[in-house]
Amino acid sequence: MTRESSTSGRAGTTADDVRVAIVGAGSIGVAWSIVFARAGHPVAVFDVDAHRAAQVLSGVRSRLQDLARFGLLDAHERIDDIVGRISIAPQLADVTAGAGYVQECAAESLDIKRAVFAELDGLCGAQAVLASSSSMIAASRFAAGLPGQSRCLVVHPGNPPYLLPIAEVVPAPFTAPWATERSIDLLSAAGMVPVHVRREVEGFVFNRLQGALLREAYCLVRDGVASPTDIDTVVREGLGRRWGVLGPFATSDLNTRGGIERHAAVMGPAYERMGAERGQHDPWTEDLVAAVAADLHRLQPLAKWEENVARRDRMMMALLAAQRAAIRDESE
Repeated sequence: MTRESSTSGRAGTTADDVRVAIVGAGSIGVAWSIVFARAGHPVAVFDVDAHRAAQVLSGVRSRLQDLARFGLLDAHERIDDIVGRISIAPQLADVTAGAGYVQECAAESLDIKRAVFAELDGLCGAQAVLASSSSMIAASRFAAGLPGQSRCLVVHPGNPPYLLPIAEVVPAPFTAPWATERSIDLLSAAGMVPVHVRREVEGFVFNRLQGALLREAYCLVRDGVASPTDIDTVVREGLGRRWGVLGPFATSDLNTRGGIERHAAVMGPAYERMGAERGQHDPWTEDLVAAVAADLHRLQPLAKWEENVARRDRMMMALLAAQRAAIRDESE
C-alpha cells in the first residue's frame, strides 16, 4: 500500500527542453502552466481574450505564493524562476511555434474544440502532441479526419492539476502509441500521476465516478432523505477522509476482514438492490470481483491486511492533523 511522491519530477531532475503550448488562459490553462513551468519546461500561453491572457502571470504568481506558504514548493524551486519560464503569445501561431506538446484548455464545447484542433493541426509540427483538457468529450469526436489525427488525444486533469496531480490520458482509436507514450512520460516527469484510460467513454473515469455520486446525491435530496448540506457533510467528514488515503476498492478491502471478496459477498446484494431502485442492473459477478481482487492484492496483499489497516489509519490521522492545523492558520 505505497504511493510515490507526485513531486518526484520537478525542475532540476528530469525535465527536458520540450516547449509546451497552453491554448486557453482560464483556470485550467493557468493551472497547467504552473505544472509544466515547475517541471522546467518553457511554456507559452495564448487566449483569444487578450485581457484574460494578460492576467496569467499574476495568477500564476499568486498561486505559487500560496503553495509556498503551505510548504508545497520544493527546496530548489524559486517563484521568479517558475514565472520566468512562462510567456504570453499574442497569436495562436506564436504559441505553437516550436511546441512539442500542446495542451488545449478551451471551453467544453464540441464545436469550439473541433475548430481549435483543426487550426492547431495546421500550425503545429508533425511531431507535436495535441492534447485536450476536455472533461467529457472524447478526441474521436473533435479530431477525427484531421491530417494529424494520430497525434491527438485527451489529457484530462483534476482541477486544479497543481493540487490534484491525476491526469487521465485518453487516446482515440486512431491515436498513435507514440503520442500516448510521450504524453505519459511528459506528465510523469512533471510530477503528475497519469492514468491510461483504455477505451473512450463519455466522462472517462474521473467524471463517471464523480457523476455516479452526484446522481445519487441529487436523488437523495429529491426523495427527502437528506439535505444538500448533510450530504456534503457525509462526503467531507466521512467518505472524503477515507478517499483522501485510498480509492474505493482499497477502502472496501480494508473495511472488511477477509478483504474485498468478503465485502462483495456481504454488501454486494444490498448495493445491487440500491442500483435496481435507480434502474441499474449491473451485478458484481464472482468473476468480476475476483479480477478486481487479484489486481488489488498485487499492491495490497491480503496477508498484510491488519498491517495495511494500521497504515491506513495513521495516514488518516496525519491528514486530520494537517487539516486541523490549516483551519487554525486560516482562523488566525
